[in-house]
Amino acid sequence: MFRLSRIFKPPRQIRTLTMAWYCSGSTNTELVENLFKVDLIKNERVKEAMLGVDRAHYAPSRPYSDSPQPIGHGATISAPHMHGHACEYLIEHLQPGAHVLDIGSGSGYLTHVLANLVTGPPGSSEQGKVIGIDHISELVELARSNMNKSKQGRELQDSGHVKFITADGRLGWKEDAPYDAIHVGAAAETLHPVLIEQLRAPGRLFIPVESDASPGVSGGQYIWVVDKRADGSVHKEKVFQVSYVPLTNAPRS
Repeated sequence: MFRLSRIFKPPRQIRTLTMAWYCSGSTNTELVENLFKVDLIKNERVKEAMLGVDRAHYAPSRPYSDSPQPIGHGATISAPHMHGHACEYLIEHLQPGAHVLDIGSGSGYLTHVLANLVTGPPGSSEQGKVIGIDHISELVELARSNMNKSKQGRELQDSGHVKFITADGRLGWKEDAPYDAIHVGAAAETLHPVLIEQLRAPGRLFIPVESDASPGVSGGQYIWVVDKRADGSVHKEKVFQVSYVPLTNAPRS
């Protein structure tokens, strides 16, 4: 059984923010290699998956800066080190053939990285699937367009290994459940039970949650890692403080 105490623990938030200033690069390879050198990315599989996705296809300005970037509609693409942290917390459940739900998929960048982690080599029967879901239809179209900028991105969508959907991510996406891993890229008001229900056993949820929804926790947002174990039992742990845009209703037109 996978024990939560063995999961990757990122550096403290202050150190992470300080090191991020030194990790930006002039190319995608330089950015990822810099993150790896200072241990903001530790896992070789995560490193290779991120090397395989050019952030210039997803971030409209300063794509190789280790900082969040606005992508329109009040949304952002997270800093690369945060994408690396998310993948490393989920990595035990991101094996070839796995099914993954990426809630708040935004630009589509992390959806593509996740697809690299769950898609086996050509000809392999272990071809995973990643569902990117966002409540802003313009962002769903943006994600599709961004992935189409690369040959691999087009192939992943054409084959059905990646699918983008416009829907309320707080409800998950029952049609393709259960999921081996669920990533949430915006801060939820609470740990939505429906997302835990849609996890496979075993499976893992990575979600930022507003602290006022968690009694006894001081201000700010925190990442929570939720494990559904093989016997169906659920274990929750608050791991580190973050700052995400909120997971909310779609804006009224």
